[in-house]
Amino acid sequence: MKPLIGLTGNHSDIDVTLRDAYHKQIVEAGGVPVIIPPVDDEQVIIDTLERLDGLVLTGGGDFDPKWFGEEPHPKLGTINAVRDHAELLITRHAYNRNIPMLGICRGVQTIAIALDGHIAQDISDKTTHNHSQEEDRPVTTHEVNIVEDSTLSTIYSSLFTLHSSLKLNVNSFHHQAVDNPGKRFRTIATAPDGIIEAIESTEHKSILGVQWHPEWLGKDGLPIFQWLVREANTFQQAKSLHRRIITLDTHCDTPMFFPQGIDFLKRDPRILVDLPKMTEGHQDATIMVAYIPQNYKDGSPKEYADSIFDKIGEIVNSAPNHLAFAKTEEDILRNKEEGKKSIILGIENGLAIEDDIRNLEHFANRGIVYMTLCHNGDNLICDSAKGNNTHGGVSEYGEQVIHEMNRLGIMVDLSHGGEKSFYDALEISKTPIVCSHSNCKALCDHPRNLTDDQLRAIAKAGGVAHTTFYPGFLKKDCEANILDGIAHLEHAIEIMGIDHVGIGTDFDGDGGVSGMACSSDAINFTMHLLRKRFSDEDIRKIWGGNWLRVMKQVQNA
Repeated sequence: MKPLIGLTGNHSDIDVTLRDAYHKQIVEAGGVPVIIPPVDDEQVIIDTLERLDGLVLTGGGDFDPKWFGEEPHPKLGTINAVRDHAELLITRHAYNRNIPMLGICRGVQTIAIALDGHIAQDISDKTTHNHSQEEDRPVTTHEVNIVEDSTLSTIYSSLFTLHSSLKLNVNSFHHQAVDNPGKRFRTIATAPDGIIEAIESTEHKSILGVQWHPEWLGKDGLPIFQWLVREANTFQQAKSLHRRIITLDTHCDTPMFFPQGIDFLKRDPRILVDLPKMTEGHQDATIMVAYIPQNYKDGSPKEYADSIFDKIGEIVNSAPNHLAFAKTEEDILRNKEEGKKSIILGIENGLAIEDDIRNLEHFANRGIVYMTLCHNGDNLICDSAKGNNTHGGVSEYGEQVIHEMNRLGIMVDLSHGGEKSFYDALEISKTPIVCSHSNCKALCDHPRNLTDDQLRAIAKAGGVAHTTFYPGFLKKDCEANILDGIAHLEHAIEIMGIDHVGIGTDFDGDGGVSGMACSSDAINFTMHLLRKRFSDEDIRKIWGGNWLRVMKQVQNA
């Protein structure tokens, strides 16, 4: 199926209209165009977007400045109250779903306003060029200077191979313009007078906005639409793949926010994992941990863990049509078939069982599938990667704990474990060990990360190590992004093989980076894997297949 591309329609009197040049370019680029009327009903917008693979925000009249908190400029032109709110809503919801977007003229301004940028109401006193030409639409009237290593420089790479400078000739029909793209975007083209002519995502997402009208430029404008259709095709492939596989994030700390009154069933900006974000990202399952702080002093760690699990239970039970607990692969598959997101339980920090090994069976009965032996400090079980070498590895009590975890079918998680603890546990455990959220020391020298020898040892024992998106474990001394996470994943695959890797984001435990910032971005991650030419089977393994194989082995041992 060719990708379905939505085109926002204009509203005039009692008509919804659109210049035919838009849909002709989409068809020529290989897409299927459909006009979207300006309806500002959010559920209608969401239901529309669920059917789209790409979106064009089309040109038109001025924006009402009330949408960015300003009084009207004396030169403000005709505004379209019917259109403004509908397009701002559709842009925000499309962004949340990682739907590839192209904004044209008014459309690039729509992107800026909807996603925390700003536009100038009138640029006539800021320009030396005529940006509102009287010439026919296909006539180009000024140049734009394009930034190297940008989406536009790639789109027009063949043209720039023939010329020494990165310039395009464009048409121009506007007097409003983006003057601040905001942190989510960067400027990638300007007119000679400095007016912003194009922006692209800084978050490694498929969003491009241009101030000119490529739909009227025939073959010269077609490459931009071909870019959109290619990105829409990748998005379509990613959605199809997510329908066929299990997408499992093996570590999130979201439950620690539940006592603060977070509503998991609504999109809440205070957390990175909730039902709407999992839905937007086409994510099937997450392992929610009861995280026990190392210096927990407010009572019994066991009782605290129980209180977290109780709260998770209240949330799951409040939405039986949307959420369900899972402990086995069969549970997850059944939940997916029924249209439910799977909530799986784990414990972060063996401090939760205190000094009574019988508490392990208690938590096994509550449904946990793994427990990290420690966190950021030594405990009764073992030494931490950030500890004081209290035991010289795993303690005698810790050895008993590991044997009991083996008996109960609980996965032994060595994320946070010191290197000696790691090798001790590997030797003690009768079942494969896992690292639910740990990165590669070869790429980022942090005590929490795993050496290549550790990665090889996990693989040799049949276990898995899952790439995490905690910034400090991805990169030192500069800001990390989704590409850094993929680099760690690729390194782990090179050392361990494709059968021993996966994803444990550490969302809401300070995990999350640009491009992989919350559960909504799970689909964006898959799009990047597809661009890297990972096969469907490889992506299935990365997104939970490997983990589920090991989990079943541990549970059936």
